[in-house]
Amino acid sequence: MRILLTGGAGFIGSRVRDQLTGRGHDVVVVDDMIPAAHGADAVAPDGVIRVNLRDADLDPLLDGVDAVCHQAAMVGAGVDANDAPEYAADNDFGSARLLAAMYRTGVRKLVFASSMVVYGDGSYVDAVGAPAFPAERSLDDLRSGRFDRYLPDGAVARWALTPEQTPAAPRSYYAASKLAQENYAKAWTLETGGSAIALRYHNVYGPHMPKDTPYAGVAAIFRSQLEAGAVPTVFEDGGQMRDFVHVDDVAAANVAALESDLTDFDAFNVCSGQPISILAVAQALTDTIGGADPVVTGDFRPGDVRHIVADPARARERLGFTAQVMPADGLHQFATAPLRG
Repeated sequence: MRILLTGGAGFIGSRVRDQLTGRGHDVVVVDDMIPAAHGADAVAPDGVIRVNLRDADLDPLLDGVDAVCHQAAMVGAGVDANDAPEYAADNDFGSARLLAAMYRTGVRKLVFASSMVVYGDGSYVDAVGAPAFPAERSLDDLRSGRFDRYLPDGAVARWALTPEQTPAAPRSYYAASKLAQENYAKAWTLETGGSAIALRYHNVYGPHMPKDTPYAGVAAIFRSQLEAGAVPTVFEDGGQMRDFVHVDDVAAANVAALESDLTDFDAFNVCSGQPISILAVAQALTDTIGGADPVVTGDFRPGDVRHIVADPARARERLGFTAQVMPADGLHQFATAPLRG
């Protein structure tokens, strides 16, 4: 296939490019080289066309293209409401322009990067395993160190795997923009009869992650702290459960989606299937280098969720995707892996 890959010079996009070319696909790579992902003075690597999806003429890039793999995005939870216009412009307006160009040029297959953040908080069960809907955490709870979510009887709600049919409940501007991308893509499939696959990435990590920025995820923050000679600082009590998935597995999920024969709109969790606490992630990194134990600060961010852990079953059954790099191995490698920027 001839594939247009957006964001192809980025942390995830570059690994997608490697795997696609390794399987014999012809890949047209574009990237806007935004400073938050590449550094202030970055230049486009060889073979990468510098393109801003918000204003470029996209039709010529789609000449002869069979499918689009859309990784370009402004990522991360953001800093404050001043970031909202950029999330809307980069993620939503840029994606809408790409869909319009695909409509005009007859390209009818799209695979794109979505995120676990569309779910908001994760799924919960009670003591007997029945679905539960605990109250939101209040500022008073957080300030007093009550970081869990609680059932009406006062018991702690237990986390459960979050499947794709979970209702969306975005809690950040980034999350709102990713859900909007999904909605635009679904509407496009209804009009065109095309195929759009949203890959809901969980906590991606691996070599050449961008260094710590205001938009970085926790893995990059911990790794940057280690590189600076500090110890990882863990928010809340460190008991937050997540799924950390290696970048090579994320790239493999994109390849599986592009090579699939799925039709219409669909969404899949991209995860390792091995839940792990934030404190355990920090501890694994420090243990690898023989460093001091992480510091649990008790600090919190009001918009953070307590637990969000993915159900990998649907991606396994429908896409044939199963992660190969488990956190025990991947985090050990990541502790000394090179960073970007």
